[in-house]
Amino acid sequence: MLSPQEILQKTLEAGIAKAAKPLGRLFILGFLAGVYIAFASEGSNMAAFNLLAKPETYGLGKCLAGAIFPGGLMLVVLAGGELFTGNTMMLLPLATRKIRLAGLLRNWLIVYAGNFAGSFFVAYLIVCSGQLNSGANLLGGMTIKIAATKCHFSFLEAFSLGILCNWLVCLAVWMAAGTQDAIGKIFAIFFPIWLFITSGFEHSVANMYYISAGLLAGSNPEWLASVPLSPELLQSLTWTNFFVANLLPVTLGNIVGGGIFVALAYQLAYGKTGTGS
Repeated sequence: MLSPQEILQKTLEAGIAKAAKPLGRLFILGFLAGVYIAFASEGSNMAAFNLLAKPETYGLGKCLAGAIFPGGLMLVVLAGGELFTGNTMMLLPLATRKIRLAGLLRNWLIVYAGNFAGSFFVAYLIVCSGQLNSGANLLGGMTIKIAATKCHFSFLEAFSLGILCNWLVCLAVWMAAGTQDAIGKIFAIFFPIWLFITSGFEHSVANMYYISAGLLAGSNPEWLASVPLSPELLQSLTWTNFFVANLLPVTLGNIVGGGIFVALAYQLAYGKTGTGS
């Protein structure tokens, strides 16, 4: 296991390399990462939808979903991918003047677009596949309800949940970078991601699947009828709210959570002027 100082240096070097990657490679790896996170999202929904539908089992449902979801980040880290939420730690080489702002924004924009394309692609295939008919259409209904709920947050709620989410996600990436073997990386990833999903925090790339799937599913009357939704909640589920009320504040929160509270915090603690031990 690497020391925190060694992880800091490794994270710095990774950020420098990410800023220099060719655009085509960034988009392909971003697309693949979006697919992997979407697989984790749809799998966690399939595992827990019946528990999530009932108030008395909702916590158990979140816990079960959390146990499934870490597979997505494991695929990104072990198989290879570019994930926007992890790349928020590129604030570290930016702050230490190892990369320029243009390089960081170039990476974030291309990776974010690739993540969205991959997530939407899986959401489209899931809706077309008939999988949402599962549980007498209850999976389809819960997919719509989850998406509508995410679009109903206030800006502050979504922003705060985004900070908390990516604080844990980047800690998972941070710890995985400090391990030397696949088993170590799997365990480093599993527990923080399980915690973030169980807690109900907001991940911008996961929401690219959750909300896209809900929006695409919303035109099916059988899925809509399987889970009662208030008119106010259902009206929240629009493409405008997807981007403005959820993705925007959640993305900003993710940048703060991973870029500031992980990367820059450890730079202050363990950088050249840090005194951490």
